[in-house]
Amino acid sequence: MDLLKDTDLLNELGPLLSAEAAAEAPGAGVDAADLEQAVWVRLLEHDPVPVEPARWLRRAVRAEARRARRRARREVPYGHRHTSEDGRRPGSGGVEPEDALMHGEETRALRSAVARLPGRCPELMRALLSPRDLTYREIAGELGISQGSLGPVRSRCLGCLRRMLASEVAAPRLRGRER
Repeated sequence: MDLLKDTDLLNELGPLLSAEAAAEAPGAGVDAADLEQAVWVRLLEHDPVPVEPARWLRRAVRAEARRARRRARREVPYGHRHTSEDGRRPGSGGVEPEDALMHGEETRALRSAVARLPGRCPELMRALLSPRDLTYREIAGELGISQGSLGPVRSRCLGCLRRMLASEVAAPRLRGRER
């Protein structure tokens, strides 16, 4: 019996396959249409038409979903192929040159913006970003201000820094008349 010529069987299995694939796809992490297509191909490759097509179809959907889950565990996204979790290559001791360059540029932009902050903000931000990991009491002692005013001053400085950086990275506005 040729499966492609048996339209009644295809029409009978279509809704069942769609429902089964829609039920299994979220758990497998694949699109229901991809799962459905894989089962149709599997059915076409099955030499004799199964004796119980509905039962065979349910089992085939579950088998394809398991296969998709196993494949997803083995696959690694392209961007993370050659790096470990800390951004370093497993065999080398360094970071990718592009990442190092971008990190350096971001650091320079941030330090430049901190230096342009008004008043005591540059000193406060340098103390907060210090690798020595100072406590509020130590920072207040270094800057000669009360520990209680450190939080509000920090908040104002961060707001000023946020506005400054937002205006530098904002998209350019249209000049002239808008069309």
